[in-house]
Amino acid sequence: MQDERNQNQIIRKDARECFVESLSDAFPIGRAHFAFATYDVSRPAGHRQTNNIQIYIGMDEILEICRKLECGELRYLLQTRKKAGDKSPLFQCLGGTSAEKLQQYGRTRSDGKSLSRTAQLLPGAKSDFLFVADSGPGEVNAKGLIVPRFGNKPENHVAISMSFETFSELMLMTRLHFNAWLSASYSKRIDTDSAFSHT
Repeated sequence: MQDERNQNQIIRKDARECFVESLSDAFPIGRAHFAFATYDVSRPAGHRQTNNIQIYIGMDEILEICRKLECGELRYLLQTRKKAGDKSPLFQCLGGTSAEKLQQYGRTRSDGKSLSRTAQLLPGAKSDFLFVADSGPGEVNAKGLIVPRFGNKPENHVAISMSFETFSELMLMTRLHFNAWLSASYSKRIDTDSAFSHT
């Protein structure tokens, strides 16, 4: 499992006793996969991870974040928020697994609720950004989105302190790998089509 995870790893960014890694295994469904984790080095090896949250963000949203990074819009938004003392998210993603799907997977929650997973990019106090992942109980709303129902007390919480450069590296490397994957899948399709046209 660990070897498999490392084969899919694009890039990993570490902060104090936590990290976020970008993985390529969700490209076929048009998503970027970010694994957020915290760890405690005082625990025995193999049991150090204390929180683990899997976040899936649509590649269309990743491409839009990259556009804002490259044209300077995200830096401008960040500076404006910091000057105004506005701590609202610069980006937010709601996701998770519905109660029905959890039941199908045999992982029903004891409270019977859906599993909400959220990611937020917030202006940081001591750094440029805080890239935050939370998970806990959620409910499916009228639009089919899983909205969090844990208030400010998530069951799992990982906050990665990042500089503008570190966050840029994470996003731009993810886009680069997605583009490479897309090119490879198109060329595979062309090879298959040409093979059929010759039969």
